[in-house]
Amino acid sequence: MKVTVRFFALYRERAGTARGCFTLSPGATLGQLVETVRGRYPDLAPPHVEVVAAVNTEYAEAGVVLQDGDEVALIPPVSGGGRPGPPAFAGRDH
Repeated sequence: MKVTVRFFALYRERAGTARGCFTLSPGATLGQLVETVRGRYPDLAPPHVEVVAAVNTEYAEAGVVLQDGDEVALIPPVSGGGRPGPPAFAGRDH
C-alpha cells in the first residue's frame, strides 16, 4: 500500500521536501511508518524526540493501522512549554 507523508516546518527543511511517498505492507501501523521515515531521513529528528503525527487530518497514535492512500502529516515540536494534548510517540512500538 502507498501512503503520502507531509513534512511540516523543521521536518520539511531536514527532509529537503514537503512530501514523500512510502510503500508499506498491508496492516502497517503509524509507528512503523515513522520508523521507515526516520530510516530514509536520519536527520529528521533525534531518536529521543517524539514525533507528533496526524492521519488524514486527525491526530493519531503509533498503533493506528494505516490504509492505502492515507495522508500522514509529521509535525515537529514547537518551542515553549510542555507537550499539549495531541498524542505523540518516539516512533517505536513498545
